Amino acid sequence: MNRLHPLSAATYGLQYGLIWLWIPMALVLLLGALVDSISPAWSPLAAPLGFVIGVAYGVAYYYRFEYAITPDTFDVSSGVFARRSREIPYGRIQNVDVRQGVFQRLFGLATLSIETAGGGATEATLNFVSESEATRLQTQIRRRTAEVKNRRGRRREQESSPDDQSESVADRSEHPNDAERTSSDQTIDGTGDPGVPEPTSNRSRELDPESPLASGVGRRRQHRLFDLEAKELLLYSFTSFRPAAAAAVLGLFFIATDTFLELLVVVAQPVGGPESLGEGTTTDYGILTLVSIANGVVIAYVLSVAYTFATYYDFQLGRADDDFVYERGLLQRYSGSIPVEKVQSVTVTANPIQRAIEYAGLWVETAGYGPDSNGGSQSAVPLAKLGRVHRFTENLTGVETPKFQRPPPIARRRYLVRYSLVATVVVAISFGITQVTGLERWYLAAVVFAGVPPAAHLKYVNLGYYVGEDHLVVRRGFWQRRTTVIPYYRIQTVSTRRSIFQRRLGLASLVIDTASSRTLFWTTPTIYDVDLEDARDAHGTGRKRLQSALRQRARDDDLGLDVDFTASSKRSDDFI
Repeated sequence: MNRLHPLSAATYGLQYGLIWLWIPMALVLLLGALVDSISPAWSPLAAPLGFVIGVAYGVAYYYRFEYAITPDTFDVSSGVFARRSREIPYGRIQNVDVRQGVFQRLFGLATLSIETAGGGATEATLNFVSESEATRLQTQIRRRTAEVKNRRGRRREQESSPDDQSESVADRSEHPNDAERTSSDQTIDGTGDPGVPEPTSNRSRELDPESPLASGVGRRRQHRLFDLEAKELLLYSFTSFRPAAAAAVLGLFFIATDTFLELLVVVAQPVGGPESLGEGTTTDYGILTLVSIANGVVIAYVLSVAYTFATYYDFQLGRADDDFVYERGLLQRYSGSIPVEKVQSVTVTANPIQRAIEYAGLWVETAGYGPDSNGGSQSAVPLAKLGRVHRFTENLTGVETPKFQRPPPIARRRYLVRYSLVATVVVAISFGITQVTGLERWYLAAVVFAGVPPAAHLKYVNLGYYVGEDHLVVRRGFWQRRTTVIPYYRIQTVSTRRSIFQRRLGLASLVIDTASSRTLFWTTPTIYDVDLEDARDAHGTGRKRLQSALRQRARDDDLGLDVDFTASSKRSDDFI
């Protein structure tokens, strides 16, 4: 059995020491309120005792934490008083992530996380192992996991009939180029032509020998699929916005409200704001409010740009057998893999600015994927030219170029009424504010009605769906347009949803559910406001093709996705 890095003892000791520091203090304060002989003034004297006990517990936890690689399982034992022993079979391991924070990179340390099938939580975490040990464990676990998958594949081949085997050989002989393509290195410019040299650029450089993308996973040969160039990284940083940045600004405001208010007053003074809080006219405070909102937006945007740049710095994506292998991060370095067998759907994303400059991103949604993903959504291509992303999507999923159907025109009328009601509420709120404050001209808020028709139209034109032979494609959203490709065999349920207003208009929405995780910002793919008969037809077609896809996949034992999505494509670029 192996132990963590010795620095883990100090870390656990400090962590538990700070936690236990407050326990004796709380006990003394509680007993002091109940027993007269115990004075609450003793609580500072009890704090060092709790800290010493916590440090001792943290050191004991370090010595009681052990791990080992066995022929069939990865074993972890932990716990000081209540022992917990886990034997994780390699066949259940889906991903092995290595994460390095700033402190860890300074001391050559790393954190290794192991994810298993069907679990959204981390199965095992090794805090503070050496960087070389993390690479060794990641390499050996991946190699043994691949060996288990290969043994299962050979077992299934042996159980298949001789006719099926001969047919498979015949198929390979008729399409020798396919076999060559999957076993050879591919260029990442989408041409797939081995006779054309790669351009001399950031993409053509060799991977860092220390990188997990170049380290090799046992006998698994790794191929580079995509590198995020400096230009693409900057475009992605400046054209994206992270809602977490706005939450961070609000959090800082509530933590240091007085300091922030004083700063905002100083900033607003040159443009007509009040001299100080408690002084000034209604107009002065109106200017202060507008300036404060503008400053908050700018600060949140700057934080978003910095966060995106640091997160996706030096992003690299490769493949190792049937897994995607990635590495990214500036201050915190992440490396891990995305099992193709866990991919549920593929989504092309683009906001209005990215669409205007003809760029887009490609995300994959996985079932129960690890903690460094966006709740099951993982970026495969953060940002690239629109045409390349289209080809990547088609080659990855095998989907034909979709011919989208839009909802009936009556749906646009529904959005017009909906947004008109929202505008009415805004005007009503403005009127209410003028009744309790000194503000006037509440009717100026009626300008929001000017945005109702374009908002309803943009909502309508950005909706669409396509029922293909092997895939269902759903498009929705204007500010963040998402085009999701869902193989039929990944669909778990297709449900029809009708609100009171939809029933009156003869409309319905179809909710397509897969096993992928959901987050606050990534909702279930939904076909909105289609004609009821069209919804029923799509529902029935999807159910029939789901059963056919499952039977076909059971016969072929096919992943359904091609991890080498950079090969050439003859399909149209008209995807989203």
